[in-house]
Amino acid sequence: MFDNLREDWRTYERDPARQGLWVMVVYRFGRWRYGIRPRLLRVPFSFLYKLLKPVSEILTGIELPCEVTLGRRFRIDHFGGIIISGDVVFGDDCVIRNGVTVGLRHTGHRGSPVIGNRVDIGAGAKILGPIHIGDDVAIGANAVVITDVPSNSIAVGIPARILPRKDRNQAAPVEIAAATTQMEAVI
Repeated sequence: MFDNLREDWRTYERDPARQGLWVMVVYRFGRWRYGIRPRLLRVPFSFLYKLLKPVSEILTGIELPCEVTLGRRFRIDHFGGIIISGDVVFGDDCVIRNGVTVGLRHTGHRGSPVIGNRVDIGAGAKILGPIHIGDDVAIGANAVVITDVPSNSIAVGIPARILPRKDRNQAAPVEIAAATTQMEAVI
């Protein structure tokens, strides 16, 4: 738990005023208590978690149950209106913003999203149902994602359209050539 908290501290730029950090502390504590054996020793920690969780939800507007599986360096950029279902799985280096919902599509139907590494989720986005979001994906603001999204894509709109992500390395040679031409013109 303490290694994860140190990494969260660095992820949130060592700023104790970030509400996302507060939620992560409660989340890490909730996960940690499951490892306490025997059950009798775990009871007071579970009681404390059940007190801390609603307090953090009221103060931050972020619902992050300890049953969610988070990768490393998970970051909540803006607080408020964030709801994450208990069986969602996030990969490493994911970022979410305010108003995001990640969870079940229909009540009573099991299955929540599995989100890959380096996924950036825009404000107000909804990711619903038993879908898979690949690595290096950007979900646009207010997008409603109800189908799988392949790696290196962008999902925008309602319902979300999947667009290929432009490779950043393709633009670099053109920019270098233009800069070289400008420098030659000066010389």
